[in-house]
Amino acid sequence: MKAYFIILAALVTLAAPSLSAATPPRPGPYASGFMGVSAPRNADATGFDYFNGVSFDDSVEFDPGINIGGTGGFDYGLVRLEGELSYKHGEMATVTDQSGVKYRNVDGTLGALAMMFNVFMDLHNTSPVTPYFGGGIGLAALHLSDTFGSSNVSRILLYEEDDDSVFAYQVGAGLEIALNRMLSLDLGYRYFATTKARFVTSYDIDTELKFQSHNAAVGLRVKF
Repeated sequence: MKAYFIILAALVTLAAPSLSAATPPRPGPYASGFMGVSAPRNADATGFDYFNGVSFDDSVEFDPGINIGGTGGFDYGLVRLEGELSYKHGEMATVTDQSGVKYRNVDGTLGALAMMFNVFMDLHNTSPVTPYFGGGIGLAALHLSDTFGSSNVSRILLYEEDDDSVFAYQVGAGLEIALNRMLSLDLGYRYFATTKARFVTSYDIDTELKFQSHNAAVGLRVKF
């Protein structure tokens, strides 16, 4: 994660000489790309293990992953409307079942390919720095990998690989820093969440799981 902060610091340093001469963004179409860190929240994985004939209610902890994507939209001055395609990813760190057994050395991932429609409000002022806030709704294709974990007894299959598409939403805020009349730096935060997805590919394990994450990113926006 330190590498992301180093990249952010370098971009801000390179942009600093241009800030005094930059002007606030003008209305018009734009496109952007961004990259950053996604920190998935702990999730409840519920379902039924048909092989053993038992239901389960697990608590899943994640390690931070990648947050990458792009947008295209139109800036009307006060309001921006945009479409977004992004991917967020989390590696499972530990899984704890309802009896308190903690599975370690977990090998499993949960990813979200999201297609969002966003609305943002830009608080323009006389400086090149424009705060903004807003959010969006859309659809997320979630992918759960085969997930294995080790207890004190053995290593077992916890969840089976599958995909599901669910409703998604996000809210967030950030700063747009104008470098010139065409280019600007975008420092943003988004809270992203989905409804519960159901993963079932066989008669062995039926798993239900949400994806919720805090996301920080650095982007470059181009105004046409």
